[in-house]
Amino acid sequence: MASVEECRAALVKLVAQFDEIDEEDRAKHVVERTVSCRVSDLDVIFYGRLHHGGLDPFAEEPPSGGKPADVKLTIVSDDLIALVDGELDLARALLGGRVKIDASFGDLLRLRRLI
Repeated sequence: MASVEECRAALVKLVAQFDEIDEEDRAKHVVERTVSCRVSDLDVIFYGRLHHGGLDPFAEEPPSGGKPADVKLTIVSDDLIALVDGELDLARALLGGRVKIDASFGDLLRLRRLI
């Protein structure tokens, strides 16, 4: 099991990876969404925001307003790190039940094009 710090570092890396996506691709496939990432084995939730400019850094404090995240990801710590490092394919992880994503169908399609 990975630590909270290792998960936090993986999410920092994920933000950097989103920054590398071509601006034109982001403009086509990204709509502003709030994102939560629940690391189930550590009982911690990270919150972020996806927008045309990229992905904001994740924080452990939920955004103000109390509105639930538009895209909710649930994953165990080791799988989060493997996913960000490119060692775990998102589609296979979803089909295998290792990752759960609660989002609209349209959001799922957009995310698939970006990851």
